[in-house]
Amino acid sequence: MRAEKQFLVDEVAGHLAKSSYLLVANFTGVTVKDATDIRNQLRPLGAEYHVVKNSILSIAARQAKLPDLDGHLSGHTALVTGGDNPSGVAKVLVKFFKDFSKLEVKAGVLDARLLSAKDIEALSKLPSLEVIRAQLLALLSTPATSVVRILVAKSEAAEKAASPAA
Repeated sequence: MRAEKQFLVDEVAGHLAKSSYLLVANFTGVTVKDATDIRNQLRPLGAEYHVVKNSILSIAARQAKLPDLDGHLSGHTALVTGGDNPSGVAKVLVKFFKDFSKLEVKAGVLDARLLSAKDIEALSKLPSLEVIRAQLLALLSTPATSVVRILVAKSEAAEKAASPAA
């Protein structure tokens, strides 16, 4: 492999290595302004948007032992990786391509599992990690709160029962 090509493969492999997921999108018709907009929306989530050659991504994905993406690598391809909120990133991408009809999410990989465009859309509808944590905390604290309320009510009832007798 030529040194220039190896450099590109290594660069893409670096992006793949630092993320537990990747999303592959078709960016045909996306202007520089649109690409800047999507990058700005992804940046707060810790995600990165890169335009890549299909052959380079295919080689890097094979080296990273990811599922076969070759069936989804046609046309102009953008790679989105990074951050720890894949559902938030999917939300941004799905909303962007619905609003502008320019970007189409082709496929993705999450924890070494191949995702279809429908899977990514379903992922985009999941709540964010922060929301899930808040819901879990509320779920866990509810039984404890109920026990405390019962104990307080029982204690107050015992005090009321004891005070008239005194």
